[in-house]
Amino acid sequence: MIRSIAVLGAGTMGAQIAAHCANAGVPTLLLDLDRDVARDGLKRARALKPDPFFTADVAARISIGGFDRDLNRLGDHDWIIEAIVERRDLKQALLEKVDGARRAGSIVSSNTSGISIGELATGRSEDFRRHWLGTHFFNPPRYLPLVEIIPTPDTDPAVVTTIREFAHRRLGKNLVIAKDTPNFIANHVALYGLVRLFEQLAAGRYTVEDVDAITGPILGRPRGATCRTADVVGLDVLAHVATNLTERMPDKGDAFRLPEFIEDMLRRGWIGEKAGRGFYERRKGAGGESEIYAIDPVSMTYRPPQRPQLPALESARAIEDVRERVRTLFHGRDRVGELLRATLAPTLVYTALVTPDIAFSKDDVDRVMRWGFGWELGPFELWDALGIREVLAATPAAPGLRAAASLPEGAVTAPPLVQEVLDSGRAKFREGTLPPAAPEFEILRSARDRQRVVKSNGGASLIDLGDGVLAVEFHSKMNAIGGDTLAMLSAGVKEAGRNFAALVVGNDAPNFSAGANLMLLLLESQEGNWEEIDLMVRAFQAATLGLRYSDVPVIAAPAGLTLGGGCEVILHADRVRAAAEAYIGLVEVGVGLIPAGGGSKELLLRSVSHLPQSKADLLPFVQRAFETIGFAKVSTSGPDAYRLGFLRDQDSVTMNRDRLLYDAKMLALDRVREGYVKPTPPTAIPVGGEGILAALNLGIHLAWRGGRISDHDALVGRKLAWILAGGSLPHGTVVSEPYLLDLEREAFLSLCGEPKTQARIQHTLKTGQTLRH
Repeated sequence: MIRSIAVLGAGTMGAQIAAHCANAGVPTLLLDLDRDVARDGLKRARALKPDPFFTADVAARISIGGFDRDLNRLGDHDWIIEAIVERRDLKQALLEKVDGARRAGSIVSSNTSGISIGELATGRSEDFRRHWLGTHFFNPPRYLPLVEIIPTPDTDPAVVTTIREFAHRRLGKNLVIAKDTPNFIANHVALYGLVRLFEQLAAGRYTVEDVDAITGPILGRPRGATCRTADVVGLDVLAHVATNLTERMPDKGDAFRLPEFIEDMLRRGWIGEKAGRGFYERRKGAGGESEIYAIDPVSMTYRPPQRPQLPALESARAIEDVRERVRTLFHGRDRVGELLRATLAPTLVYTALVTPDIAFSKDDVDRVMRWGFGWELGPFELWDALGIREVLAATPAAPGLRAAASLPEGAVTAPPLVQEVLDSGRAKFREGTLPPAAPEFEILRSARDRQRVVKSNGGASLIDLGDGVLAVEFHSKMNAIGGDTLAMLSAGVKEAGRNFAALVVGNDAPNFSAGANLMLLLLESQEGNWEEIDLMVRAFQAATLGLRYSDVPVIAAPAGLTLGGGCEVILHADRVRAAAEAYIGLVEVGVGLIPAGGGSKELLLRSVSHLPQSKADLLPFVQRAFETIGFAKVSTSGPDAYRLGFLRDQDSVTMNRDRLLYDAKMLALDRVREGYVKPTPPTAIPVGGEGILAALNLGIHLAWRGGRISDHDALVGRKLAWILAGGSLPHGTVVSEPYLLDLEREAFLSLCGEPKTQARIQHTLKTGQTLRH
């Protein structure tokens, strides 16, 4: 059992690994050359963006020390992770000292991204070698779920099992067993593709902006695409990986040789964000605004940004299915298709060629690229989407590939894995989709595949998860909540009450819900359809109250963005099982509105529930709810949502996103076994009335006078203050839940009629940004 962890090396990766172990609640020791170096490393980690810590106080779980005086403390730790500089001699020298300081049976691993795990253990004791393996985390460790596990022939299988189980459940990681080959699986495959793209840049055929536009979200890849991601990682890091692959795999020729302009950038120190410039450089404009310049690899100068002129990308955005979208772009007879055929095609062929050497299955290769680099489709999924013969026919001769054609239409030799498929007469590597890595993953998809959909419309579906648990799955764009979603929520409560033991509300999408359907609201507001808007709000309030007073326990399972109406849904569940990366908030003030689906009422109710006694001063408690809503505060993580009151003590967090719905289902069954009893509606909610209202309005006025908020911000603030104070009632009054819901609805309707609110909604829909006026 792993109760404590020591991380050796307080550099970028070591400090962030320690931070994530602390996120998981594990006491962690961070060591470097001396305590000052370790302290500085932890300080740098705390300043990083995105933040490696769930909450600021998590860092208190990390203690620091130095190799010079604290190695003896390793005997108190169950798992020791080496993460120092990528030099074999330095690692081996440190591991020799670790071997003498650790206790027998403790696990030791290396975070190396490319050095042979077996070689690093040369000369170590038998107990060390039995408890030794590679654990390659991906940067940033908090946000990327992949860990590659690399055992050696000496590694005890029980050690692999222990690390897999602990890293999966406690650290929230998805794990793949890799072979002890140069740079393992993910970096090996990814770098081959990167070098092909760099070659196209070197030839001057495409700009940096072109490459990033083509290889980003439109291709099912992260927003950072190629060049922005390289700047974040650092060209020096990429060069190290490339050098390692070139030296350790001489049979691959120039497959990993970086173009001359990259070498030039390295010589000049233009290695990415940490140096201030790489593929991109951030400059200050004449007016003080930030401008992003891009490098011209031919002239080696930075120039103002150039908007890509690639019409195919605009056309492809309308294609929702990523497989169809990639296929359309790949086969296009334009510059986009040309780039993909010149770079993606050889990358897929190379991956198929080396997979037997680096991985235990093609499924593992797809998973590492999904989990480690955020690809929506792994290499073999892309083979199937594009067509095996079509990929072979499109692949040009490229470094690392066998150039002799084996098929009449082929430009390269089909790798054995590909030839095996062709010889069998199959058209694809898989008949279905990539199978889940564990039974508890993708339980929604599994239920859908088994025809367990009970009811469905355009916004949501009811799905039987088995064991008496029904799920409401949102599936509109960004899971925005409209009338069809609300109808399915209400239908889910009724169906679960009649035929099921519990209800789970969740989905497999990146975001639980971005909030209510603003476009519909804007259209109704502009038409002055106030009765229709009133009905919409009443329907929303009825749906959330239905969740709260359901005959069966309702478990909400938010992940990613859980904003506005999405937040109001989870606030009314019996329990919440949130993903560690859940960003929860009531953000309606950003579009000139207030939460009216029960959110304002619920946050007030939660705040006053902490009153130590009935005659205590209400203002600090109401103020907390006012500031959380009025400042549109959003949690930076699932654990941070406790601080803001969006999660309660009885709610819980799942570290592994892929387990979230399974854990929510198990929680639902636990609530059934505990003897769930639906709550009684509160009838005596304390409100401060005129006194609280005056205090809140004074704060709003002072903020307006100080220029910190606009006229319209002040108007929205006064509407919110009216709700949270319960109106102009006498001090010490108690009100009912329906009374507060009525105040919500009235304030919401009045704000919908404000031209500035309508302008804010329109601006947000158009730009995704908040308009302050």
